[in-house]
Amino acid sequence: MKRLLSVPEFAEDLGVTVACGRRWLLERKIASVKLGRLIRIPSTEVDRLVEEGFRPARPRRTKRRKRMLQM
Repeated sequence: MKRLLSVPEFAEDLGVTVACGRRWLLERKIASVKLGRLIRIPSTEVDRLVEEGFRPARPRRTKRRKRMLQM
């Protein structure tokens, strides 16, 4: 079973403000579960956001370094 996070817990896990987490909820950028008056966010949403934002590192460019060493 996936863990359900409160908005402050979600925001802390991602390092964003609580206001940002609430804005993403209103804009429907993240999935949520409503239990009565409580709003919870599945922990899988944190993983999904991290995966979507992942950018691999570029390989180093060696030609430029060789050129700078020759100067």
